[in-house]
Amino acid sequence: MRKKVTYCREIPVRYDVDVLIVGGGPAGCAAAIAAARQGASVRLIEAHTCLGGMGTAGLVPAFMQFSDGVNFLAGGVGRDIFDALGSQGGCFPPPDGRGIRAEVLKRVYEILLTEAGVAFTFYTKLIDVTVADGCIQEAICAGKSGVYAIRANMIVDGTGDGDVAALAGAPYKKGDDNGLMMPGTLCSLWTEVDWPTVKAHNVDKGRAAARLEEAFEAGVFTLEDRHLPGMYQLSETLGGGNIGHTFDLDGTEEESLTRAYVWGRKSLLEYERYYKEYLKGYEAMELVATGSLLGVRETRRIEGDYVLNIDDFQSRAIFDDEIGRYSYPVDIHVARPDKESYEAFQKEYTTLRLGKGESYGIPYRILTPRGLKNLLVAGRCVSTDRQMQASIRVMPGCYITGQAAGAAAAMAAKHRLDTRGIDIRELQKTLKALGAFLPNGEDS
Repeated sequence: MRKKVTYCREIPVRYDVDVLIVGGGPAGCAAAIAAARQGASVRLIEAHTCLGGMGTAGLVPAFMQFSDGVNFLAGGVGRDIFDALGSQGGCFPPPDGRGIRAEVLKRVYEILLTEAGVAFTFYTKLIDVTVADGCIQEAICAGKSGVYAIRANMIVDGTGDGDVAALAGAPYKKGDDNGLMMPGTLCSLWTEVDWPTVKAHNVDKGRAAARLEEAFEAGVFTLEDRHLPGMYQLSETLGGGNIGHTFDLDGTEEESLTRAYVWGRKSLLEYERYYKEYLKGYEAMELVATGSLLGVRETRRIEGDYVLNIDDFQSRAIFDDEIGRYSYPVDIHVARPDKESYEAFQKEYTTLRLGKGESYGIPYRILTPRGLKNLLVAGRCVSTDRQMQASIRVMPGCYITGQAAGAAAAMAAKHRLDTRGIDIRELQKTLKALGAFLPNGEDS
């Protein structure tokens, strides 16, 4: 049996654009909107059936913080998305709660991209790239209609996993020193939740973990996973579950992902029993759906010209090439389903956090992969150490880095520059005009 095959065919170049965005999650959507608003011709490709990634197909039930308690940090495109979601009834509690109604958010992304003039397609997966002299020449795509190429002056990797950068040869790291990555979660929707009773007994969100030890003793769970982010209210009777973990996950490997989906769906039977038998207000709950995308928290961290690190978090760093600021705590989910891992998580999560009005700077250099000239990364795969990745990975952080990548890509395409040739002061002016929070940027 042959171990390798050589496969060669001629394919059409179907599109030629200023900026190609690969991946339609929060970072990719923000990048596409920002680039199009600067007058660039923009095409976005998404492998799934909707825009939004984790907040839509992944059924992640709530946004993490947009604000540092004083300032709205994800200003610009992030603010536009949040406001549009609220105005269309997509936040809970209305009009500006953090709970996400996924179907509304899907439409919000589609409307905003269409209004900005972004061309986009679903069922379109990047499968390879051609590279010459540090520049990606073509993106090789597989769609329902076949295999074809897209040429673009600039490309933004919004895949979350750094797929484009990895295919193009950028260096990257994954997980801890042993390659172990955070577990994923298959998020879920539940109906018939008695929310007044839930709140009266103080068992919503993470406080639902109060009786886990009893359930472990009774053999309710296969794994003794003490880390339970919990259930978020999404309507009068609907709950969004961020419950359970899929351990030993590598989100860049399909065998691992398949095992995680199978376990995630199976494990929800155990959580259903726990919620119904041990917690007040959930006795009649019924599973409506699980996410069509697994909630993957961590894969590749693409190595850029700078690696944002935990010292920058603790010092509330300011950078000359700052493109935004953010403030979410360091949130590395438990490594293993045991008490020691949970205690380590609790210690880190409760101590590595910032105070009201505090934030850390995000430098442009974490968007520029080493060795590549016309690619920018955005979202959870930007150049950070592992602790910083656990802060910047959430949706508002993705809006910030996505907006900056899109604006920079449009600027570079317009002036026929590479990613390192643009004027940072001009980029900062452009971002501020879009609405970005840049207190240390140009004209601040």
